[in-house]
Amino acid sequence: MPVSKAHATWNGDIPSGSGNFTAGDSIAGGVTYKSRFEGGPGSNPEQLIGAAHATCFSMALAGALARAGFPAESIETDASVTLRPVDGIPTITKVELVTRGRVPGVGAAEFREFAESAKATCPVSRALTGVPEVTLQATLADA
Repeated sequence: MPVSKAHATWNGDIPSGSGNFTAGDSIAGGVTYKSRFEGGPGSNPEQLIGAAHATCFSMALAGALARAGFPAESIETDASVTLRPVDGIPTITKVELVTRGRVPGVGAAEFREFAESAKATCPVSRALTGVPEVTLQATLADA
């Protein structure tokens, strides 16, 4: 498997400085103190973690469903990543995954079981085991 790479640059101090990042062929953005800690415009690392987790989880869920004979028409996942001070240090304290699948032939309870398994086994979930709370809401879209 290939090694995935990213690059980041930060200029200046934290309150007034700024940075940029790139990942892959098409992901790039800028980050400032305001975009990371005050909800200001721009990007932040927690958004990238959320995007990575939502993507990884969606792929793991689609793969598990397909292996069980239920190929998904679509899986859509939102991830919310909470950054809070813990002992005065900014810490990711929670990740909330909300997924909705359009999967012919699978029932709601079975879909939730597949989703829980994907949450436990996708590589990004496994990398985030230090996050104290990771929640999942999984529903099927109306046919």
